[in-house]
Amino acid sequence: MSEGEKQPISVYDLLTHTVESFSEVAWVKLGLRPDFVTGTLGTDLVEAKAAIDTVAELVKILSDKLEAEDRRVLQNLVRDLRVNYVERSKV
Repeated sequence: MSEGEKQPISVYDLLTHTVESFSEVAWVKLGLRPDFVTGTLGTDLVEAKAAIDTVAELVKILSDKLEAEDRRVLQNLVRDLRVNYVERSKV
């Protein structure tokens, strides 16, 4: 295909963007980043867990389609989210 020729949307690209979106929401719900709308910090561990679980499942789906380094990055993201969830749950 020539440069500039449009490509059909890839489900895997869409899933990658969804992982990014849900992980950002997870950090917000963990109270570690300000809310996008209000700019305030707040914690909602129920929603954080839902976002983290979603990220983890999407990463499982994506794993076979990723190169080793990208797979490691996403697995580390899931680990970091889970560790922070456990830490925030202790408070």
